[in-house]
Amino acid sequence: MSSPAPSSHQPEGKPPKSRSLLRSSALVGIMTMLSRVLGLVRDVVVANYFGAGSSADAFFVAFKIPNFLRRLFAEGAFSQAFVPVLSEYRSLRDLAAVKQLVDRVAGSLGLVLLVVTAIGVLGAPVLAAIFAPGFYLNDPLRYELAVEMLRYTFPYLLLISLTALSGSILNSYERFAVPAFTPVLLNLSLIGAAIWMQPLFEQPVMALALGVLIAGSVQLLFQMPFLWRIQLLPTPKLGFQDEGVKRILKLMIPALFGVSVSQINLLLDTLLASFLQTGSVSWLYYSDRLAELPLGVFGIAIATVILPSLSRKHAEKSTENFSRTLDWAMRMVLLIGLPAAMALLVLAEPLLATLFHYGEMTDHDVTMAAMSLRAYACGLLAFMMIKVLAPGYYSRQDTKTPVKIGIYAMVINMVLNLILIWPLDHVGLALATTLSAFLNAGLLLRGLLKEGVFSWQSGWLKWLLRMGLANLMMIAFLLWLAGTPAQWLSFDMWQRVTQMAILVGGGAAIYLLVLAATGMRLRHLRH
Repeated sequence: MSSPAPSSHQPEGKPPKSRSLLRSSALVGIMTMLSRVLGLVRDVVVANYFGAGSSADAFFVAFKIPNFLRRLFAEGAFSQAFVPVLSEYRSLRDLAAVKQLVDRVAGSLGLVLLVVTAIGVLGAPVLAAIFAPGFYLNDPLRYELAVEMLRYTFPYLLLISLTALSGSILNSYERFAVPAFTPVLLNLSLIGAAIWMQPLFEQPVMALALGVLIAGSVQLLFQMPFLWRIQLLPTPKLGFQDEGVKRILKLMIPALFGVSVSQINLLLDTLLASFLQTGSVSWLYYSDRLAELPLGVFGIAIATVILPSLSRKHAEKSTENFSRTLDWAMRMVLLIGLPAAMALLVLAEPLLATLFHYGEMTDHDVTMAAMSLRAYACGLLAFMMIKVLAPGYYSRQDTKTPVKIGIYAMVINMVLNLILIWPLDHVGLALATTLSAFLNAGLLLRGLLKEGVFSWQSGWLKWLLRMGLANLMMIAFLLWLAGTPAQWLSFDMWQRVTQMAILVGGGAAIYLLVLAATGMRLRHLRH
């Protein structure tokens, strides 16, 4: 299937009037919230059917390997290299040139991914041994199960990376809703596989691996009609010698490390956790999933929206607007990230009990996962800052600086892992990730200030005072009503859901009321 013949006179080939960054971020956030809520439903279902035992550990390893590579090839290095170049083409060239770039990128990326996928499927035993050596050395049955599932899950890399290519094109043309909605299909596929397909397998957890493969196919097909509507549905062609493709590859290679440091750190956590007691991989997974909820809904939403905007401002040499956009993004991160982190710290056990304490998930699993959740929560602001500061480099087609910072932070994380794992077990791995994230974010911010592309706008002191007071009032409310972990473990499902709704709704209301009482208005949130 091919798109209509491109024309340099099509309106889609010209940048339309820019939408409000707040409105676009809210749209992406709403769609992502839907996806993340369904992701939590998925995790509830998986926890109910498989708990935190050896089969769940094996699946999480088999899913994490292609997921990690996906973030390198797709949302990570590729999108950060592709979007600035595509935005430049969109601003300075006609639609025919944009279509030619898209075709050649799709063909070149597709060929590379096809080769990598074939190697991954054939080399599944080696990959499982590398990423979970504890399974290989100490638990042959868990290792063999992980290998078998990896052969199903690895082709997801090819499918989801092409989906991410499609999403990058749509985001560059301010069609944010479709790419943000697409992950919903992964969650629906895994929920369906866990409920209806698992009885069909001798090893029920294999249904989840097949569900991943189905999800990749559905997600790619879903975006194609929307690409066709803007006349940019790719007709894949090899183009390694194309000037645009060369620039993307040049930007992508160093970005493989720079933008994906947090994912590399999480994989290192999985590797080391495979040597710890059974359940450690799953405890880290469930706690990371909760920490990822505000990160994905707000941090990644803001980053998704500002990257094309920053890229166009750089192409147009609008330095002041570039700086103001970054400043706005950091304020939004603080507005959302700080209360989210505080809530995760205070409500770790209640949240985990409400979402996962059913079926095979035990009291002990909730307690252990809550410990690592608090460690991740301490780093939530840093994780979100990395997401919005990195585009300040990639939008200017500077991938060398973030990669230097990323490698340094990753080395520090590895050292901290080895230091903290002995006294703190799996919690030490989460804490090391948090500390290295703060280092990463701090160095990214320092670099932007030093290069003069970012400067603090007026009003930060007032903003921080409002944030501080609102968060203190919210924390006091949560501590007053939260109760003890033992109470939450003894509640039935409806008691947990009702009590959690009161805590979340009341905490959010107090936070917003205090902000309003101290003078914050909607106009202060607009860029």
